[in-house]
Amino acid sequence: MKILVVGNGGREHALAWKLLQSQQVEQVYCTPGNGGTAIMSGCQNLPLKVDEFEKISQFSLQEGVDMVVVGPEIPLAKGITDYLQTQGLMVFGPTQAGAQIEASKAWSKSLMQAAGIPTAKAAVFTQAPEAKSYVQAQGAPIVVKADGLAAGKGVIVATTIEQAESAIESIFQGQFGSAGKFVVIEECLTGQEVSVLALTDGLTIRPLLPAQDHKRIGEGDTGDNTGGMGAYAPAPIATPEIMAKVQTEVLEPAIAILKSRGIDYRGVLYAGLMISPLGELKVLEFNCRFGDPETQVVLPLLATPLEELMLACIQQRLGEMPPITWKSGVAATVVAASGGYPSNYEKGKAISGIAQAEALGATVFQAGTQLLSQQIITNGGRVLNVTGIGDNFQQALDQAYAGIKSIEFEGMYYRRDIGYRVR
Repeated sequence: MKILVVGNGGREHALAWKLLQSQQVEQVYCTPGNGGTAIMSGCQNLPLKVDEFEKISQFSLQEGVDMVVVGPEIPLAKGITDYLQTQGLMVFGPTQAGAQIEASKAWSKSLMQAAGIPTAKAAVFTQAPEAKSYVQAQGAPIVVKADGLAAGKGVIVATTIEQAESAIESIFQGQFGSAGKFVVIEECLTGQEVSVLALTDGLTIRPLLPAQDHKRIGEGDTGDNTGGMGAYAPAPIATPEIMAKVQTEVLEPAIAILKSRGIDYRGVLYAGLMISPLGELKVLEFNCRFGDPETQVVLPLLATPLEELMLACIQQRLGEMPPITWKSGVAATVVAASGGYPSNYEKGKAISGIAQAEALGATVFQAGTQLLSQQIITNGGRVLNVTGIGDNFQQALDQAYAGIKSIEFEGMYYRRDIGYRVR
């Protein structure tokens, strides 16, 4: 098989890496890819942007690409799957109609309410005064969200009414661009967050291992929200009993209501969940793609060939597949970020020590990187994901941290407490 992976992050490097482990996969293309995919054997980067659908289609047809795997949410929300399907290509990823589940928090919330999926109480606003009045009536803490896509940063957990009002103002004034046409205000849930990435062919839905991300930039889960600073899997808090409830109360109702609305959803449905101290679960959000950095800890543990699962989703025969199998052990990843992230940061810093990290047993998935004159340099906010695997979390985390300590670039920052709940 020849497979084209759309995207340039750590998630896409992990997808390409996993696909190339199969004897059935002879070539992976990444567009645009990053420094890691540029130097990986069997992988070739293409100088195409993720929204250049026609060029992606032309290349795929010329080269006999068997399957296109879409990593990020933006091309899915713009309709890449719909376009490529009209050209006769097989695509792993939902259509534009299905991608609304991430592209609009208001649409997704109304879908959950209609399906009876447990979720936080919420209201949607188009004007700041009404939103502020609602916040004053509800009190704090409260959660303020930009409706559209904001790279994982459009959610503000406000601990005071003043903070909530400031968030409302900044969203309506364009901090997140067109993502801020609507504001969704939700009750603040307490507990632990868990990410459940599930594969679906529109009829059957099967969860992958639950993972736990670390969203905040600062240690002790403090500071601004980010795209994710580290993760581990399988998350112990998502017990078999909880995962059974996720299947029957979240995943199956979501696919059923999408189908009832004429949306043929094939790809990943990612449920971001809050599990309360009493073990009650509620959906914080749905996403229409693999999580990042959760993918970087889930895929290293996957034993079933990834391309077989993806093809089964595309061809609507996931229900005929044997159960998904997993390797023993656990995985943890630590994100090395550029100084200043998630605000302003510089690019173009030379990176050293990746080979030494891998010699210590870690797997380094590159994210915001670029290969320039045979040198890997920084090219984004989240630069590297250093992943360790072990029989237990202490081993996996020790391997990841030993790896990250051998890597250097100017301004490099990483949290030193990833996995604090499971150490």
